[in-house]
Amino acid sequence: MRSQGGPWERGNHQNILLLCECPVHFAILIFIQDQLQQATIRTFPLASTFHERDEYVEQAYFFRAYRERLDENLPAQEILASVSQEILSTTRLPMALEFLNSELMLHGKITGGMNQLSHYFTPFQCFVLSKAEQDRARFDMRTGLKILEKEADFLASETVSPQGLFIYQFESISRNGLGYQDGLKSMAQDPMFNKDWADWIAKIRQSLGAIEFSEMLYARSEFRVKEVRQRTDNPDYQPSYPVLFGVQEGRIAKANQGKDPLYMYAALQRHLGYPKVPRPKKPRSEQIDPVIEQRFQQLETRFKILEAETSGKFDLSQFYAKPDKDSPPHFSEEPGLPD
Repeated sequence: MRSQGGPWERGNHQNILLLCECPVHFAILIFIQDQLQQATIRTFPLASTFHERDEYVEQAYFFRAYRERLDENLPAQEILASVSQEILSTTRLPMALEFLNSELMLHGKITGGMNQLSHYFTPFQCFVLSKAEQDRARFDMRTGLKILEKEADFLASETVSPQGLFIYQFESISRNGLGYQDGLKSMAQDPMFNKDWADWIAKIRQSLGAIEFSEMLYARSEFRVKEVRQRTDNPDYQPSYPVLFGVQEGRIAKANQGKDPLYMYAALQRHLGYPKVPRPKKPRSEQIDPVIEQRFQQLETRFKILEAETSGKFDLSQFYAKPDKDSPPHFSEEPGLPD
């Protein structure tokens, strides 16, 4: 549920009145918002849960369509309105998109609406798009939508696992510099992770930077337990903490200790099929056509001549042809001066 006293709570509609000059528009917006609130309360659970596959398939389509139509310079309001009609009505996403569209028209951002629909959108989704919507952020909205699209595709696949989702989200934060503290906090609240995962992610927030990430991953793997049993000759050894990763993840983590974490991410993707994090495209260097560049040089020379003539410093002698002293003058039979 949203916190009491928000701008859309009953009795606080005067906050919206400041945004609407026309009373008719104000009444329409309040009616739409109240209807959406009542519908979401009836339809959505109180806490974020792991959705059915259809929801993630439609979410992936929404993030992809939103990104592609932004590239076509379409208004965000039109995109949300059109995509909500394309999404399957048997899912809850169309209702969520209508709510986001109303929030976008009032506040100019969709993350505010996503935070209010925390029972549908995960905290990590809200975190990624909130970083993309910051005014001075270097993180592009298209990159954020691509990250969420790949995440939804992974959640809709048959190979989905908490280990794969954790590595994907952590690499997304790492590659794009989104901030570990807030990012890990949002990851810990994901419905895919149980209490053991949430507790371990909280420990990572405290230890990250002091302890290498690959070492922390290796310490919670089945591969380390297997090595301890072999080293101590104790097949009944059980760690006092929950094991979160398998043998293959632990082996890869140990092999990449002391190396760049990007090598470990790539190895996990190769061996275990974990999803790849989208990378921002580098801007292409546009080369000017040689003919146009020559025209620019000619214009620059003409401007210099005009400036010199205006200031009275124009010297016409620099354009005279200088004769070659070694070659004799050429005489012709035609009357006139020699060439």
